[in-house]
Amino acid sequence: MTIIQLTARQIEITRIVKENGPITGEDIAQQLNLSRSALRADLTILVMAGLIDAKPRVGYYYVGDNSRNLLAQKVSNMKVSDYKSVPIVVKEEASVYDTIVRLFIEDVGSLFIVSDGGILQGAVSRKDLLKVTLGQGDIHNMPVNVVMTRMPNIIMTTLEESVYDAAKKIIEHQVDALPVVRPCEVEGPNYGKPEVVGRFTKTNITRIFLELVEGV
Repeated sequence: MTIIQLTARQIEITRIVKENGPITGEDIAQQLNLSRSALRADLTILVMAGLIDAKPRVGYYYVGDNSRNLLAQKVSNMKVSDYKSVPIVVKEEASVYDTIVRLFIEDVGSLFIVSDGGILQGAVSRKDLLKVTLGQGDIHNMPVNVVMTRMPNIIMTTLEESVYDAAKKIIEHQVDALPVVRPCEVEGPNYGKPEVVGRFTKTNITRIFLELVEGV
């Protein structure tokens, strides 16, 4: 079973809910001087951990350790493979301009950069693309691999990883999405390299949160 280790902020959220629950997410955010969206993933983790729960139009309330083991076991059995989204990728030779267009068409915060065969080469965020557009480069002719964050500096997840561990990576590394990868099985130079087969995002975490709250 996954051993759930909480961050300092998650411990503080638990204390606030324990002392003030039922309490809304907005009220928790106000006490921590943060935005509601900034807490969404943390609240999901705490619900997954069985420390707090939520009721619509009521708010979050403290559960404690009574149901923690049961819920933690349930969460540890939830795999990324069951909740991943379709990957959104661009080829490494694509221009920065085309990458920006793809980013806004898909309405995402980041894109994964791949080579032939869908092999992960890097990732690029809105911030990365904003920086280059504010510079002096020719974004129509500049390939995106010039500005991307390269392997091996990409935080990844796998089909077999638990959704808790994947969600924890998103929070700890402050990213909005993780590429879901598996070792390439095609014989040749790409054999064993990370092939992108999905995308695990904050939106996926929110959907999991809704399932847990609604008892699906």
